[in-house]
Amino acid sequence: MPDPKAPDLGRYRANWQEEIDSSARYRAMADAEREPGRAQVYRELADMEERHAGFWEKRLTDAGAAPGPRRLSGRARALIWLARRFGPEAILATVASDERRGRTGYDAQPETTGTGMRSQERMHARLLGSLAVDGKGASGSDLARLEGRHRTVGGNALRAAVLGANDGLSSNLSLVMGVAGAATDQHAVLLAGVAGLVAGAASMALGEWVSVTSAREAAERELEMERTEIELEPEDEREELELLYRAKGLDPAEAKSLSEELMAKPGAALDVLAREELGLDPEELGGSPITAAATSFLLFAVGAAVPVLPFAFLRGTTATVVSVAVSAVALFAIGAAITLFTGRSVLRTGARQLLLGLGAAAATYGIGRLVGTAIG
Repeated sequence: MPDPKAPDLGRYRANWQEEIDSSARYRAMADAEREPGRAQVYRELADMEERHAGFWEKRLTDAGAAPGPRRLSGRARALIWLARRFGPEAILATVASDERRGRTGYDAQPETTGTGMRSQERMHARLLGSLAVDGKGASGSDLARLEGRHRTVGGNALRAAVLGANDGLSSNLSLVMGVAGAATDQHAVLLAGVAGLVAGAASMALGEWVSVTSAREAAERELEMERTEIELEPEDEREELELLYRAKGLDPAEAKSLSEELMAKPGAALDVLAREELGLDPEELGGSPITAAATSFLLFAVGAAVPVLPFAFLRGTTATVVSVAVSAVALFAIGAAITLFTGRSVLRTGARQLLLGLGAAAATYGIGRLVGTAIG
């Protein structure tokens, strides 16, 4: 039976190789970077990874397993070639993704306890994520979108309203037309439409509540982790702030002075780190789940009511024709509203939305007719 306290040489060697590759990769990015500030950031990241490689190299040596000469992996060589040939932006997203996947890789490895390597790896992931958004630095909110850490509830309210109403209109129009094709009973169509409105709106509200609540809980956890790191590893956090500001264009002296000033006030440091690195507003943490759920319910219901209302006042074929007509107008209007965000042609986008919505309704109506005939 293997000794549980025996060193895991395979893990040591894998860590060692990864750090060697990372160091060489950052040096290549630094050499190819034209902006001096970002080039220096890449060099300092390379130095950190070099120290990490030395750490695992010593573990291998102490365990009696000679590490041997340092050689780059084939993947690292390919990425370095791309960086040298096309610039660091060519591999920035890939490097950021690698760092993001490995940011907690040392957390369960007892050898790294008290070394600062765990927080450094998380810092690498956040910094590279920020740079990878556009290749030249980004805000905390951009970083949050990249890493999927935080979902903004408020966002663009008009866009949310348009898309929420579109969901309700499109889904309930298809439902109403399907039932209208299968049933001749006016009350059956109206009942199905109202049921679809309530069920769909409730489902959307529940989904939004769960989504926002989960985002808030994740944000609270991230914020608590950041607070703990400020308390236990203030110098690492200061260095992280300094590198972040340098990556955004500040000269080294200004970045260092600003980071030291912030770290002297832990509350202010937490607020800045939360906003700049995590994309979190500590005061809001993504907004209210109840407000988000209620808004989602209302927007879906408004759209879903459009194809249902004619059946409350009209009967038979007239009700069906009027429902299709008012829904067609609403579909075109929603398509036109979407151009506020896309900048595309109102006529083209409205017509596309109209054709897709009516096409889905026609399909369900035809299926309803077939089912109604078969059952009847």
